Amino acid sequence: MNAMMNLFRFYIIRTYLAIRYFFHRVTRTGSFGPGQAKHITLSPGLSNGQRLQAALVRHHVKQYHESSCSVASVVSVVNVLRERYGCPGPAVTQQAILEKVRTAHWKERMGPDGYKGRRGLPLAVLAAVVRDSLVAYDVPFKRVEMIQGALTQGRAGERQQILGHLENFQFSDNCLIIAHFDQGAFIKELNIPHISPVGGFDPSTGWVTILDVDPDQKLAYRIPFNRFYKGISTRYAGVFRPFGYDRGGVVVIHLD
Repeated sequence: MNAMMNLFRFYIIRTYLAIRYFFHRVTRTGSFGPGQAKHITLSPGLSNGQRLQAALVRHHVKQYHESSCSVASVVSVVNVLRERYGCPGPAVTQQAILEKVRTAHWKERMGPDGYKGRRGLPLAVLAAVVRDSLVAYDVPFKRVEMIQGALTQGRAGERQQILGHLENFQFSDNCLIIAHFDQGAFIKELNIPHISPVGGFDPSTGWVTILDVDPDQKLAYRIPFNRFYKGISTRYAGVFRPFGYDRGGVVVIHLD
């Protein structure tokens, strides 16, 4: 009965998402409207002291199936930090990390039926998985911080806080940022929860670089900060709430 209910929900949600996609396409709104993503080619040899950005390009991997964006994103940052701190051994693979880190039934959530019908990782679960992955691989870090996006008035603190972290990542090289966002708010795709590392920030233009782990995205892309913040703040029209999703946000790994 649960399997049938989840299948029914799947088809209802997919139909709704397809209608929403074509609405944005016809009306030239959402990711089809102003401030569209600009695809770019990044070099693994960035200069000006941006070691973390360069390492993110070197260790970038694509997710191995449709629900494993969290695995590719976490593996990328784990390998970046293993390189930074000289941790011994080969690079961590997506399959290896799922066997080693069992937080929140991560491996089971990647399966076709998920864990109790839930696939992928909501924001709070992602934060816990990131923290436990760093611990499991003996990677030094100061703390892992989760910030949920918020579009309501009177909640400007989150927006400024995230801007500050983007600037620290860009100029101080002292943190890494994983974004949990509505992919269809960034690029011409369905409005589904998605996870990928942030690859850069330009405060002079306000453009945020996303190292999307979706294999269909062959290149990184830049989006305006306003679009970035909206994409991590929307509630996916509430259709994913039965599966544990609310709003997105960012997970920030603070380094010494």
